[in-house]
Formats: sequence, structure tokens, C-alpha cells
Amino acid sequence: MKNNYEQLEIPNGVPVKMWTNGVPVEEDAKNQLRNIARLPIVFKHVAVMPDVHLGIGATIGSVVPTLKAIIPAAVGVDLGCGMMACKTTLTASDLPDNLSGVRTAIERAVPVGMTPKRFGRDKGSWDTPPAETDRAWAALVDEFDEICEAHPRIKNTNNYKHLGTLGTGNHFIEICLDEHQSVWVMLHSGSRGVGNAIGTHFIELAKKDAEMNQRNLPDKDLAYFEEGAQYFGDYVKAVGWAQKFAAANREVMMGRVIAALRKVITKPFETHIEAVNCHHNYVQRETHFGQDVFVTRKGAVSAEQGKLGIIPGSMGAKSFIVRGKGNPESFNSCSHGAGRTMSRTKAKKLFTVEDQIKATEGVECRKDADVIDEIPMAYKDIDAVMAAQQDLVEVVYTLKQVVCVKG
Repeated sequence: MKNNYEQLEIPNGVPVKMWTNGVPVEEDAKNQLRNIARLPIVFKHVAVMPDVHLGIGATIGSVVPTLKAIIPAAVGVDLGCGMMACKTTLTASDLPDNLSGVRTAIERAVPVGMTPKRFGRDKGSWDTPPAETDRAWAALVDEFDEICEAHPRIKNTNNYKHLGTLGTGNHFIEICLDEHQSVWVMLHSGSRGVGNAIGTHFIELAKKDAEMNQRNLPDKDLAYFEEGAQYFGDYVKAVGWAQKFAAANREVMMGRVIAALRKVITKPFETHIEAVNCHHNYVQRETHFGQDVFVTRKGAVSAEQGKLGIIPGSMGAKSFIVRGKGNPESFNSCSHGAGRTMSRTKAKKLFTVEDQIKATEGVECRKDADVIDEIPMAYKDIDAVMAAQQDLVEVVYTLKQVVCVKG
């Protein structure tokens, strides 16, 4: 297999292998990668995906293998964030000419967005959770209670009432068409409020641990727990649970979106002809180069040989269902999307509502000032991102959204 990466040699650190040919990478992101590569716990090398950009602690679009240790800030706070896609037997001609009814039905079926605390009840959580949420929560609650016994501050969070809800930012629900005009449902979300609370809590504990034991960290956000440390086992258990919550969250939403579609489209149809549910913000034990390691994918997807994954573009851009090539040099990984080229603040300063309307032409979606930070021009060119990782994945389906629901 011909490898398509550029290698950065890091003094006093492991190499950084970057699949970024033809894709811009900001210098701040490279500096952050250099810091990660200098940690004594990092195994073999750091793999960098073409959607790479600056993050908090660790770089988004990075794959960090660690020996007997985990860096909580590298895993982040949107634990288990990821994608789900589901192919149906519907085709483009089965969709109504005006798609606003489809979008409205989805927005009624799934809570989206959030209401600031001072304005009362959060529109982004359930008031009375539906039966699907109850069933999914029943499978999660016992382990959650165990985690809360050791860490009580995690109890008083948005957990049960966030299960089956979308959230804000770059989370979305879309109706897409593939190149054969088949209809797909695709969505992007994670572990919501409870995952954020778990991530934040353990990042703080890791920093306190580091003050005592890791004096020479290149960045305080790179504080890590080593096996045997006081909170290591608790963190592994809590993050594993949050990743289960995230997968269940996507399953509940998918079921409710499909039910909403059935109300608008009276023609009978089948779903889950092909279905994918994958994390792109997570940590798990894996074996690479004969070594048992923890692999943190911070904005990266598992691309094991033959495994299906999802690489979404931005609003108005293409998305891809891909099959992994199992490239060992990338630790069997690929990108998780297009990757931002600018901050949300900068995008809001640079672009107007008119720009947003033009960029999302042909897509039934919000086109107001509050979603300008998600404008396609704030992201890298998805075609360039895909070209840079041809040795990591092959494209199985190319999707184009016709409806996009944002939080």
C-alpha cells in the first residue's frame, strides 16, 4: 500500500504522520501536535487526518495512541460524538416537492438546540421523554448510578432527559440522496450534557493529578491519567459509559426521524438497508504494531479493513459513506469530516445571511444569522480532504443533503 503522508520529525518526541497533501494546516495546529508528540506516554507516532485543526488540549483530526495512560482533554468533552446513517428504499421521486413539511416533522420529533438557563426550560431536552428514551435509559441507568456513587457531581446533569436529543453547534439531522437517488437519513450528535459533565470533571481531576506528578507538561491540557492512578479506572468506566450513551442517543433519534418521515410520506418503505453508527470522538483499547494501547480518536473515525464509516461535509456540501482500508500507519483511522478553516466567531464576522442563503441553495434548512458559523465556507474543501486520504478509505456512497436540521 502506497502511503500518502508527510512525516514531521519531533525533537524529543515521536514522529507525526500527516495525511494532509493538498489541504491547508494552520501552524497553531502543528505546534499543538508537536506538544502531543513529546509526551512520554505516546506510542510509535501520532497520526493526523486531513481535516485537522486546532482544538482544546489535543488537535481535532488526530489519532493519539498511548501506553498505559489516557489524556482526558484529548478525548474531550463531547464523548462518543459521532454519526449515524441509514439507507431507505425511498428514492428522490418519493419525496414531496416542498420539503419544509419534512423538516418541520423532524424538528417536532427530536428536540434540537438549547435554551439559556435564565430563560427557563431547555427546548433542547425532553419535558416528558418518550418510550424510546425510557427503553434506552433502562439499559444505561444502573452503570450510571455506579459512576455517580464515586463522583456525585455527575448525577445532577442533563442525562435521561437529553437521551434522544440533538444539541447545538455542528450537530445535525439530514435527509440525503446518494448517486443512485436513494434516500438516506443521516445524523450527528454525541453524549450531550452528561458526556460534557463527565469529560469536564475528569479533565479537572487529571490537571490536579498533573500538578503533583507531571511537572514538565508542554501544555496543562495534556494532563493524563496513568494506569494505577487514583482516577484512571473511574475515567475508563465513565468514558466507556458516555460512549454507550452517545450511540444510544443516535439510535433513539434515528428511530424518531424515520417515524416522522412515515407521517409525511405515506408510501410504505423499508429502512436500515445499510446502517452505520460510528463514534469520531472517543478512546478505546486496541492492538497496534503488536502492542496493547489506548487509541484516542479526536475527530477521527475507525477505518479498519472493510469497516463502514461516515465522513460528512458541511451544510451544502457532499458527505461520504466509506469503507476502511485498514492502513496500519494511520492506526486504522480516517477523517471525521471536512474540518474547520476558521473559528465560529470569525465566520460570523466574515459572512452574511445572504452568503448563507447562497451557499445552501437547494437545501431545506435554517438560513438565519444564528447558523452563519456553520456556513460551508468556514470548512475545508471536502473533495481535497477525501483526495488526501485515498490510502485510508474507499468511497462507497456519495450523499448530498436536501434537508438539514440544525440545533
